[in-house]
Amino acid sequence: MATFTQAATPYILVLGVGQDAGVPQMGCDTPFCRRAWSDPKLHQTVSSIALVDPDSKSRWIFDATPDLPAQFEFLKETTRDRSNTLSGVFLTHAHIGHYTGLMYLGRESMSSKAVPVYAMPRMKQMLETNAPWSQLVGLKNIDLRPLSDKNAVGLTGNLSVEPFFVPHRDESSETVGFKISSRTKTLVFIPDIDKWERWRTNLADVVRAADFLLVDGTFYADGEIGRPMSEVPHPFVSETMALLRDLPAKDKAKVFFIHFNHSNPLVQGDRQKLREVRTLGFGIAKRGQRINLR
Repeated sequence: MATFTQAATPYILVLGVGQDAGVPQMGCDTPFCRRAWSDPKLHQTVSSIALVDPDSKSRWIFDATPDLPAQFEFLKETTRDRSNTLSGVFLTHAHIGHYTGLMYLGRESMSSKAVPVYAMPRMKQMLETNAPWSQLVGLKNIDLRPLSDKNAVGLTGNLSVEPFFVPHRDESSETVGFKISSRTKTLVFIPDIDKWERWRTNLADVVRAADFLLVDGTFYADGEIGRPMSEVPHPFVSETMALLRDLPAKDKAKVFFIHFNHSNPLVQGDRQKLREVRTLGFGIAKRGQRINLR
């Protein structure tokens, strides 16, 4: 019989921490990428988390990445539930690292039966009207469930998920973050966002109100890649730390960076930068990290 791990405490499990194209990245020939191609220990799967509820034996995945098969296997191993039961998938937006893993739910792979997929209106329409995603809908491999801004979805009597708009490159869909709530704890998940000043919400206020945050750490600082970084205006880790520098230590400790580009010194194991983040009181998400929500 399938069993979930230990006591009935809902928790977040980090399934991956890389940017959309993973670490190392296709076509990358930097010294780090060359080392990473030859050393699997340096590989990172794409940014994703799971919400696990042992009480109801349920598990939801946030963003269906290109690494979904390995991440689902890791989730099965961690929960000690070898079934292929997946309670649902929540999508943040339509960039490649965040939804293309849905293909593995189709007839060519797991051939799932009506897995709930929660999506905002433009994201939902994109899946319904464009192949191969429309085939998943037509064959009932997935069951699209609509989301709307700041309207929470109740999952169980103890758990809910609330989407909220964030500014980002919205070529094919909206972009949202999620507030995941139990009766006693909240976790905010924002893997992708443009510069914080483009958001009409004060990040420090979000930090004060939440218990945990997993936020966009794509780049550490300017000049990290060989093209104008204004084209990919993620908030630098250095900028986020500066923005939150006046918060008390207990609030800074809530913040974990995730969604690292292969160029980011944090994912490359730069000891000085890793020490700098930790010394300033912030966290760095790792695959397998567990955050209890009780």
